[in-house]
Amino acid sequence: MTAADRKTTSRAPAPGGTAQLAGGTVARIGFGAMQLEQRAVGRDTALAILRLAISAGVNHIDTAHFYGACNTFIHDALAPYPEDLVLVGKVGADRDAGGKLVPAQRPEQLRAQIEADLATLGAGQVGVVNLRRLDARPGLIAEGDQRVDLDSQLAELAALRDAGKIGAVGLGNVSASQLRQALPAGIACVQNAYSLLDRSAEPVLELCREHDIAWVPFFPFGSGFPNRPRATGSPTVVGIAGELGATPAQVALAWLLAHYDNTLLIPGTSDPAHLAENIAAGSLRLPRASVTALNQLPTPDMS
Repeated sequence: MTAADRKTTSRAPAPGGTAQLAGGTVARIGFGAMQLEQRAVGRDTALAILRLAISAGVNHIDTAHFYGACNTFIHDALAPYPEDLVLVGKVGADRDAGGKLVPAQRPEQLRAQIEADLATLGAGQVGVVNLRRLDARPGLIAEGDQRVDLDSQLAELAALRDAGKIGAVGLGNVSASQLRQALPAGIACVQNAYSLLDRSAEPVLELCREHDIAWVPFFPFGSGFPNRPRATGSPTVVGIAGELGATPAQVALAWLLAHYDNTLLIPGTSDPAHLAENIAAGSLRLPRASVTALNQLPTPDMS
């Protein structure tokens, strides 16, 4: 965001402590806006939960043009934006005329999505834009003319960064080799599926560690798809939660925070009680024995 988009605001201490993202300092527990659209909560509820998140110390909000009304909710709830708020967009998919989610990987489509973000957010700049690659599951797979080489996409995003329309470039759903290929472009963060039950992206995380890149795991409790195992149902997680007076979800989030200092979480919710639960996870400290037990959990096949 540009200076004209910002306002000074006071809020609670940063939940989970802080880390760096695109040159700014953000709370390690942020907020993912997608559920505001998915759960069709209505405008008043969406605005209220966004304002609650900000007042609780959140200053990192993850959104996307293809999330529907989320950008409008964010604008209506928070503009003019707090001076330390980092808005993070996502490109690589869009909605067709019928509202179906479809790949949108071509460079001109990436640019159009960012222009749409700027318009609906009412911002002069999107702080970070994550390129969601569609080479592998989960989610959409690019086919035909949507199979675009990574360098062409990065060149388009770098041009938008040079023009000041985005502050930094991130990647999502990438392999370690793709991240390594992208490093010369300057990568601020990586969003991959990762949790106690799905550590298949560990090589990507190791590369983030090596280059001090922020790690923003999605599906932090396991698969986001129905009938797949979730960390909150693990007897080990449930048992540790009981010992610590926490919830299983808080244990799963606390493990992610403890696993890498530059982990940033973006759990989403439309429920004030769940928001408070997520925020409180930032204060949960796992004993060494608990961390050891969690590290030894089997990781079922999520493919």
